[in-house]
Amino acid sequence: MAQFLKRSSMQKKSPKTLHRLVLLSDIVHRSLALFIGVLLLSESVAAIPAGIGVRISQQPAATEEDATRAAAGRAYKEGDQLYQQGTAESLRQAIAKLNEALPLYQAVGDKKGEAVTLLGIGKIYDALGEKQKALEFYNQSLPLRRATGDKVGEGVTLNNIGRVYSDLGEKQKALEFYNQSLPLRRATGDKVGEGATLNNIGLVYDDLGEKQKALEFYNQSLPLRRATGDKVGEARTLNNIGRVYSDLGEKQKALEFYNQSLPLRRATGDKVGEGVTLNNIGRVYSDLGEKQKALEFYNQSLPLRRATGDKVGEGVTLNNIGGVYDALGEKQKALEFYNQSLPLRRATGDKAVEARTLNNIGGVYDALGEKQKALEFYNQSLPLSRATGDKAVEARTLNNIGGVYDALGEKQKALEFYNQSLPLSRATGDKAVEGVTLYNVAYLERNRGNLNEAFIQMEAAIEIFEKLRTNVASQQLRASYFATVQNYYKFYIDLLMQLHKQQPSKGFDALALNASERAKARNLLELLTEANVNIRSRGDSELIKQERTFQQQLNAAEQSRVKLLEGSYNNKQLAEIKKQIESLLTELDRVQAQVRVKNPAYAAISQPGAFTLNLQQIQQQVLDDNTLLLEYSLGEERSYLWAVTKTGITSYELPKRADIEATAKEFYNQLKSETGSLESGMKLSQILLSPIANQLSNKRLLIVSDGALQSIPFAALPIKKTSPPTPPLQGEGSNHAPPSLQGKGAGGLGFTPLLVQNEIVSLPSASTLGVLRSQLKGRAPAAKTVAVLADPIFTSDDKRLTSQPQQSNTTIARDAKRSAEEACRTSDLERLEYSSKEAEQILKLVPASQHLQALGSKASHATATSPDLAQYRMVHFATHGCVNEEQPQLSGLVLSLFDDKGNPTNNGFLRLHDIYNLNLPAELVVLSACETGLGKDVKGEGLIGLTRGFMYAGAKRVAVSLWRVNDVATSKLMEKYYQQMLDKGLNPVAALRAAQIEMWQTEQWKAPYYWAAFVVQGEWR
Repeated sequence: MAQFLKRSSMQKKSPKTLHRLVLLSDIVHRSLALFIGVLLLSESVAAIPAGIGVRISQQPAATEEDATRAAAGRAYKEGDQLYQQGTAESLRQAIAKLNEALPLYQAVGDKKGEAVTLLGIGKIYDALGEKQKALEFYNQSLPLRRATGDKVGEGVTLNNIGRVYSDLGEKQKALEFYNQSLPLRRATGDKVGEGATLNNIGLVYDDLGEKQKALEFYNQSLPLRRATGDKVGEARTLNNIGRVYSDLGEKQKALEFYNQSLPLRRATGDKVGEGVTLNNIGRVYSDLGEKQKALEFYNQSLPLRRATGDKVGEGVTLNNIGGVYDALGEKQKALEFYNQSLPLRRATGDKAVEARTLNNIGGVYDALGEKQKALEFYNQSLPLSRATGDKAVEARTLNNIGGVYDALGEKQKALEFYNQSLPLSRATGDKAVEGVTLYNVAYLERNRGNLNEAFIQMEAAIEIFEKLRTNVASQQLRASYFATVQNYYKFYIDLLMQLHKQQPSKGFDALALNASERAKARNLLELLTEANVNIRSRGDSELIKQERTFQQQLNAAEQSRVKLLEGSYNNKQLAEIKKQIESLLTELDRVQAQVRVKNPAYAAISQPGAFTLNLQQIQQQVLDDNTLLLEYSLGEERSYLWAVTKTGITSYELPKRADIEATAKEFYNQLKSETGSLESGMKLSQILLSPIANQLSNKRLLIVSDGALQSIPFAALPIKKTSPPTPPLQGEGSNHAPPSLQGKGAGGLGFTPLLVQNEIVSLPSASTLGVLRSQLKGRAPAAKTVAVLADPIFTSDDKRLTSQPQQSNTTIARDAKRSAEEACRTSDLERLEYSSKEAEQILKLVPASQHLQALGSKASHATATSPDLAQYRMVHFATHGCVNEEQPQLSGLVLSLFDDKGNPTNNGFLRLHDIYNLNLPAELVVLSACETGLGKDVKGEGLIGLTRGFMYAGAKRVAVSLWRVNDVATSKLMEKYYQQMLDKGLNPVAALRAAQIEMWQTEQWKAPYYWAAFVVQGEWR
């Protein structure tokens, strides 16, 4: 897949242009597969020559001729041994040895030995990338093979000549030689050779863009390689099949084949092939937006390619590393790597890959605004890709040239190049480039005022991106990929809203709302649906077992990492353990993807656009007469707000993303400070709420936010002061207002927080509530009322322990505490004393038979994961929360690190993967801890953290915090919250509002810092 870079802001002529460049990281991928063909297809040097040398050297040298023949065999055998070492230096030494053997075979008239030696020399030059020299030796070997009637050797040599022509870009000529080789290999029963040549024919069709034909030949080759025990060949064909799926946009399938190939490469000592497959795995991660992970694989590949003298492969990987830096915006660094790659590509005579690097260099200059320089490189690339028949690269370069002319204002010329690119990308099955080019055409037509034509093109582009997304089974990689295409959805939304402005009665605003829903929290929708069909209960038992093993190993590795930090360590040790954690996370993600793919229910779940709701469905399935949906979409040029009621929709244009997010971050920083005030949010409130101020009164607000707005508690946005607080809305358990809400104003201020007027619930998307309701339909509430896990034991000197740990356990105890502190990024994991008081206040509202009290050492991992917890309608955690924004899987809650006797527990963390495995059909889960509503912010997916884990486990709604909360204030807030639910009968959304208003009306807790952090996500009914 291509890498897509939006235009740099440095462009002067067209600062708002968003056309996409198509860089060629897959260049690498192709070159790799081509080079794979080189070594795997040609006959092994060790096979025939070594045999000859051994056989002759075992005979006594009775004559001078015998002695010469024996010397030739010894020289050949030494050359073979040097070749097997696989380094650049040993390959050169091998050539020298074979050149010693060659005149000796010639002197005794041993045509077969001469032919084999010529082939061996050719093969080494081939491996070193010196293709023309290799061809000379192959062409000297061929007539000798024929003259001696060596049909097996003739087939080998014809195959290798074909491979050289393939590498030189002469694909049709390559096919001629392969088609001469194949019948000879079949006629002589050379199954190994037949498998190799079938693989090579597949490679040619692959490079010509005929992907299905390539797969046919690879799938003929693979069983032959397996049947003959050719592990090296099997690894190569698996790699090549992976390459086809990668080019077709089926990245998950590509990874499966690469991950079958890699261990075979390593087991057979195929360092060249290992470098190839590592590179190709890196390319998949790069295409899916995981740039740092891609770099890790490229940086494993590069030294292998250098060590084995693989100049072609070295050029490929250097190009790909340049592509990563290019995508990350480090243009000069990208140029450095491209400029290291280019001479290697020229030296090896590989015109096809040279074209790709030239295209990429053009892309850098394009992004830097140097349009004429970009054109120079594109125009060097284009004839090379055409000459070598590389239609995929040709399509990408034509797209990029079109982008330059578009930026220069030559719209018609740009359109001509886009229209040349489209049929080529379609012919090669390169859906990613097709989608980008369709977007570029749409962008051009939008700028020319042809909105309807732009709409047609974008509909087709979005359909492609949706399909490519569903080809990825890994939730992590699917989210990464979706983040890379978010700008296309934002443009699509903007286009639809421009059409709405032009044609207000055509329903384009409703289509834009649906597009916004399709761009938000899609992984969460699918996860919730997975939970509903219980995808693991019917999954492959062996895979489920592997998943649990990796989870256990991950916990152990994380504990080892922190133990290492506690003692003396060096950077190398720390790097190794971090690398182990990364590897385990990758393996866990891979196994989880296989669990999904192998479950029969997965196909329905993964359909493009599944479960996203349109306007009519939102109105029917999500809203009632008292609820107003406010959905925000932040865009580069302008943002939008849709206000949706049960019967209508209105839409508003807002400022651009950068302006809104800067204002939101300023307000957030005020909120999380004890000195912060409501007044600091006036500017943000004016932007977000003033357009719909007349629609807000006495409405429940369902907020679907975007970007930095996800961290803002809308309840704390200030609005113009009105009469006394509006009572809770009619609904489940909320039919009266508590007296504490009546008659208290906001002092002399002219504004109040929004929650005084409105109930507020947050959701990642409106569609999320639709799926939740489907999941919860008909579910009876649990029999018991509330389970409280609070005030865990974090230190070995806690006074609540019945005994102190034995001397042998003190180090372990210290490590346990240090582990928790490290995970939570705090220097001191202190006891939350008020969490115990908080628990007592909650529990005294419920009879003992209706509650679970788990305090101190009982607030443990074992309690949290016990099936007994499913008996309670409310589950309350009062402890420290740990949010890992880099690796969300490691986020979690800290529970007791010690049992009541002071012995360290085996596991004091309830991590996100543990939560996903819970069965917790609760009406409400409260995470009374710091920052439990935050997480990794992934474009298009939102905050990936603990909330979605508990929703997956079955929670109807989750109350979480948006910053580091005060222990005392949180205890007070929670006490009031449960009083409103358990004493006054309010539902969790209305109850939180009532409790927060009480806090705000109390002078001591008036600052939003003390009460506004907590929000409810999920079902409001």
